[in-house]
Amino acid sequence: MSAGGRPGLHSDSTDPEEPAMTETATRTLESTGATVAYDVRPGAEGEAGQAERPPALFLIGSPMDATGFGTLASHFTDRTVITYDPRGAGRSVRTDAATETLPEEHAEDLRRVIEATGMGPVDVFASSGGAVNGLALVARHPELVRTLVAHEPPTVQVLPDRKAALAVCEDVHTTYLRDGMGPAMAKFLALSMRTGPFQENWRDGPVPNAADFGLPAEDDGSRGDPLLGQNMRGCTAYRPDFPALRAAGTRIVVVAGKESEGRFPARAAAGVAEGLGIGLTLFPSHHGGFLGGEYGRHGDPEAFAEALRGVLDGA
Repeated sequence: MSAGGRPGLHSDSTDPEEPAMTETATRTLESTGATVAYDVRPGAEGEAGQAERPPALFLIGSPMDATGFGTLASHFTDRTVITYDPRGAGRSVRTDAATETLPEEHAEDLRRVIEATGMGPVDVFASSGGAVNGLALVARHPELVRTLVAHEPPTVQVLPDRKAALAVCEDVHTTYLRDGMGPAMAKFLALSMRTGPFQENWRDGPVPNAADFGLPAEDDGSRGDPLLGQNMRGCTAYRPDFPALRAAGTRIVVVAGKESEGRFPARAAAGVAEGLGIGLTLFPSHHGGFLGGEYGRHGDPEAFAEALRGVLDGA
């Protein structure tokens, strides 16, 4: 999912003496093993003093890059919005030879982006794998995040059927390495659409057919997919540091889509909320509820943004 070009300024500088931005600035920074690209969209704060401005809002996904947040960002023009491409996705290029990434590595990239903008503590809306990485960020650097809204973090470690669920996720990754993108993505889609617990005899079920999902069955030989290759195992196997998260000064709100009930990411969100000792918050729509046509998918972005604003304003 390439982020493509974006209008605006392009600079590696984070000099606080630079003139105030009036359009999106796209910048890069060097992290350990990756060059990370991020965007800063200034809000319509005018000349108001910093104390009168709402915190910057950092929108993060994984492996989804900044492209997926165009619609959601358009609903928050009153504040500065930060987006970025996770390492190995979009414009953020890996500079090491690693083929997999752990949430802790993503968390350090997120830390560097927040520190580079000089806008911390920020509010964070984190979806899917980005929510897992957001939890890792707050566990390590709670001082950088005022509010974390974690939307459907797909970690199997909080599920009662974690053993079977982890084996299913491992199988998706193994299928990708063995057979390529089409067969593995078919299994991933079946995994994400499934409702209810995973059974220990899951291998006895039918194997999803790539053609049924409109996917190519042929193996093109590539193995650089950021979802199936780089992030699949590290994200789903991540175990949240609940003691650190509960001790953090960060306000954490865990969210699932109303239409996601019973599906793996929503079940995981409920497990994370339980681990934190808080209730699960329901947002409109589904796992991609904030999408307004990005990647050809539609949620209910206006209602989703309204719900998100209500949570952030309630901090």
